[in-house]
Amino acid sequence: MGLVELFLLALGLSMDAFAVAICAGLANKGSRLKNMLEVGLYFGLFQAGMPLIGFYLSSRLVGSVLSVGHWLAAGLLFIIGARMIISSAHKNPSCVTFEYASSLKLLSLAVATSVDALVAGVSFAFLDVSIFAASVFIGVITFTLSCVGVAIGAKFGLKFKSAAEAIGGALLISIGVKTLFENAL
Repeated sequence: MGLVELFLLALGLSMDAFAVAICAGLANKGSRLKNMLEVGLYFGLFQAGMPLIGFYLSSRLVGSVLSVGHWLAAGLLFIIGARMIISSAHKNPSCVTFEYASSLKLLSLAVATSVDALVAGVSFAFLDVSIFAASVFIGVITFTLSCVGVAIGAKFGLKFKSAAEAIGGALLISIGVKTLFENAL
């Protein structure tokens, strides 16, 4: 997997966190910078850690399913992408009442938005990916977009939430298609 694909994958995986960060920006009651950094750190660290967990949980399976690994990786990316696109179609008015003042609430949101990254980590075991570099890259992209999401939410509201999820899903599906084409030749 090249740098462009990894960047697109990181963008796709970070869209859930970005959408939630927009909601966090709506509820911004204190220092915007403090909230941006707090949301960014939680989401970025979990998005960086989950691929590592998924990779190491699945790395034992690589030898036994290597011949179909690209199908598995593409299938997982399709499922994640489709789930994000479907989710983007549902309007969630509860976003306006989002409160992340408690660390436990923010922790649960960070875990919830990074489950896709765990599944992506499983697919990394079947692809030519440096897992540590990929995880750091995903974490940095997610941190950055989460900070931007808080700022956008504070400024513009819900306009970008659904579009962010749909774009992220489409990116993941396109990477899955690319994976299938590369391995079919």
